Amino acid sequence: MVNAPLRDYGQRPRVNDFTLPVLGMGYLATYAATQGFNVGVLDGESLGLGLDKIRTIINEAAPRWVGFNLLAPTYELSAQIAAGLDPAIQIMVGGHQAKAMPTAVIGDPRFKQLQALVIGEGESRVAELLRDRRNRAQLPGVMWRDPILQTPVSGGVPGSAWHLSPDINALPFVDRRYFAADPYHPDGGPWEAAMVGARGCPYDCSFCGAAVSANPDVTIRTRDPRSIIAEMDEVNALYGVTAFRFVDDLFLGYERFIRQCMTAFSEAGVGNRYVWDATGRINILARADDTLLTTLAENGCREIALGIESGSERVLNHVGKRISPELTRQVVRRLTSFGIGVKGYFILGLPTETQEELDATVQHVYELWDISANSPGSFRASVFEFRPYPGTPEWSRILATGRYDPSQLLDYSAIDLTSDGLDEAMRGRDEFNFSVNLQFGEVGLPYLRKKLVELARAQHDRLAAR
Repeated sequence: MVNAPLRDYGQRPRVNDFTLPVLGMGYLATYAATQGFNVGVLDGESLGLGLDKIRTIINEAAPRWVGFNLLAPTYELSAQIAAGLDPAIQIMVGGHQAKAMPTAVIGDPRFKQLQALVIGEGESRVAELLRDRRNRAQLPGVMWRDPILQTPVSGGVPGSAWHLSPDINALPFVDRRYFAADPYHPDGGPWEAAMVGARGCPYDCSFCGAAVSANPDVTIRTRDPRSIIAEMDEVNALYGVTAFRFVDDLFLGYERFIRQCMTAFSEAGVGNRYVWDATGRINILARADDTLLTTLAENGCREIALGIESGSERVLNHVGKRISPELTRQVVRRLTSFGIGVKGYFILGLPTETQEELDATVQHVYELWDISANSPGSFRASVFEFRPYPGTPEWSRILATGRYDPSQLLDYSAIDLTSDGLDEAMRGRDEFNFSVNLQFGEVGLPYLRKKLVELARAQHDRLAAR
């Protein structure tokens, strides 16, 4: 199973030493191994590999199948890798790009050995394909190219829909040996590992690939808190990990689940043994009472990542965030006062954004730094340039304007914001600096990137001064 890099690191070595593990691929590999198959994961991004090196590794291993995780920014590199593989190797693909544009992927001549395109969660279907390629005709959400007609074909028979939503409490814990950089040991910190507590998202943020309107096939499911704690304990026993990062959309985005988890965490004494970070939702945390926030802190909650996105209420409404700048201020003030750190994500250059609204976002970041300045918990900001992803509501809205061709929106390229490699503040963001180099709001890209660099440098300086 291959996760292509964001750029060809054979041409320019990566300068960032941390990237999140490909948890989805880890689940696929772990499940397939429990079914008796010999599986490996090659994470080109985490390892910083060039395309020639990846092709060489695959061809020398000579596997029966290669599976690609297709994402919009890495699609072209995945296709280039696939085009150079031994013709005897069969290819299967999955991931957001495969789901959003299956016909285009199936018709891409660089994937000429493609035998299966898997849409959605693939644990059981991947195992069935490995068992016998002919099983694809029985599997829902699996597509391929008809060898005679050269047109897309779909599988699936009555009673097979269960493959689309595996019981996440019945899946084995992810085998961390498949990851190149997880567990991860940051300088001066404890060993850390990434986890998920749920699958699916009920929200419809227009720029997000997890938007509910773009994923009608996904059933929203949360894990049994006892299973989550058992996995934490197992990873601790195997690797000495005492810090965890929950990267799913719902861990702190669904109040009933939060309360169930915190009850179980309290009973198991999680806060006495571990610390953890999680993603959260501002509108949900705004309703949390002081008792719940105290419980989060006592149970080891170290930092919550929030999708703040903009300082403009109009822009927030445009992208479907269901929050306001004032609500964000309230939540950041309360969380940091309870000793819980906040990491805020922001997007500059959202469609229809004016310069006044972009400047309001920049000001919002400074305001949130000030709000938390004297609190036991800190606030840090991570700022990105907007880029459209196929299959999202915003992608459809942009295409409907008639101003852009899909090929333009898919023309991702890396941008160097490091001042010829001398800017340490931007080096740590190396894998995030890519763009389609198009203006979607009213603000030109030079001004947008100037503000992005300004905020990144300011955040770097704040962290360095702590």
